[in-house]
Amino acid sequence: MNTDEVLKIFEECGALLKGHFILSSGRHADTYLNKALVSRYPEPTERLGRALAEVIGTLKDKPTAVVAPAMGAILFGYETARAMDLPFMYTERENGEFTFRRGFGLEPGQKVIVVEDIVSTGLSARECVEAVKKAGGEPLAVACLIDRSGGKADLGVPLLPLAELSIPTYDPEDLPEHLAGTPAVKPGSRGLA
Repeated sequence: MNTDEVLKIFEECGALLKGHFILSSGRHADTYLNKALVSRYPEPTERLGRALAEVIGTLKDKPTAVVAPAMGAILFGYETARAMDLPFMYTERENGEFTFRRGFGLEPGQKVIVVEDIVSTGLSARECVEAVKKAGGEPLAVACLIDRSGGKADLGVPLLPLAELSIPTYDPEDLPEHLAGTPAVKPGSRGLA
């Protein structure tokens, strides 16, 4: 699956939005990828999971588990694990830090692939990688639907994106003319109570 095919899925699901958005980082953009609108439909979610499984299958080392950070990547991680016939787990925040809960855990040295939805700064993916390490696992890579960092996100492991997209972002104090004076919405979830 290539960038155009991934973006077509987002468009068909009404998840490629145009307007004025405040991103989780606090920066502003005129384009927003709402992966939650994709994951409400089983067929495209399953198709994206299978495509991620194919990319992961190119790794020399083979994972024995799939882990995703809660909340947005859970369904994509699950579908990837299902396509690979591997166990699936997710990390959750506890005291501000990703950790394994609900009886989830890893064997010492267990090879793990982290599945993320969209990588922008890579913060959630890095935190999930660290949680895997802290639990004794060996993170092999992060596989994601879309890398919108332009390859700049340092995750400490290889990044395996289905699609790459460069969406300009802006400092809120230095907005371009087409965003200045227009109402902004914050569709993301980070920082919400």
